[in-house]
Amino acid sequence: MAKEKGRKLIAQNKKARHDYTILDTYECGLVLTGTEVKSMRQGRASLADGFVTMESNEAWLYNVHVPEYSQGTWTNHSARRKRKLLMHREEIDKLERKAQESGHTIVPLALYFKDGRAKIEIALAKGKKEYDKRQTLREKQDTRETNRAVSAVRRKQRGTV
Repeated sequence: MAKEKGRKLIAQNKKARHDYTILDTYECGLVLTGTEVKSMRQGRASLADGFVTMESNEAWLYNVHVPEYSQGTWTNHSARRKRKLLMHREEIDKLERKAQESGHTIVPLALYFKDGRAKIEIALAKGKKEYDKRQTLREKQDTRETNRAVSAVRRKQRGTV
């Protein structure tokens, strides 16, 4: 069988980018069972309620929903079990120190296969206030309107030249 190349996205946490200010991102491996990998290869997973905690100098991923594999038997996994993250010791220590600061948390952003191996992108994040969320939406909307106006002017110039 040919070895997989590239990045195949399984799940993305768009709500995290809306609710949090992303300060730093990390790519981690996951400790998974066979049925979890098969279920993920079918593109089935949800990061919606996921979060990362540090316990006894190890990083653990909680509340990520990977549904049971449909052809699995008694060996099937629990859908919301905690999963160990594979990271370098320096990264774990750095994340643990920063996460203990007030208002900081660690959230999953994306779950994907990279060259055939399951990876997760996690982020050190700080919660946004409601007015920050509105400001971010307003900035996106202004940027979108500016781009539309510029492209309309360019279309008009091309038509007259």
